[in-house]
Amino acid sequence: MADPSDARIEALGDDRRAEAIALWEQAGLTRPWNDPGADFDRAVSGTTSAVVGLVGDEGLLATAMVGVDGHRGWIYYVAVDGRSRGRGLGNAVMAAAEDWLRRAGAPKVQLMVRNGNGDVADFYRRLGYEDAGVTVFGRWLDS
Repeated sequence: MADPSDARIEALGDDRRAEAIALWEQAGLTRPWNDPGADFDRAVSGTTSAVVGLVGDEGLLATAMVGVDGHRGWIYYVAVDGRSRGRGLGNAVMAAAEDWLRRAGAPKVQLMVRNGNGDVADFYRRLGYEDAGVTVFGRWLDS
């Protein structure tokens, strides 16, 4: 089992792509309409985004995709390896994500939690996040 004090923080690159996607799938974050590989590639190749990871001796333990849109920072794909949950890795990867966003100049950070995912919402509340009182609308753009 991983201990967050033994993990190092890395901005992930192509060498960790497959591990990150496998972790996102294990955590139930992927959806058929979103290509996690394309999401990873866009994040790691951008100048205003990254995928932050906690890496231990046993490999990738946790991730958070971060980005700045010019107005706010955003966090996506927060995942912790199922075998290592309950050890503070979620807190550690969120702190690393917030640090990345702070250094990128984001004055505020936002994230989205799917409806009905109360355990995850409670995790973010414990970290000081609050419901922003907004409804998120979306629309697919033609590619």
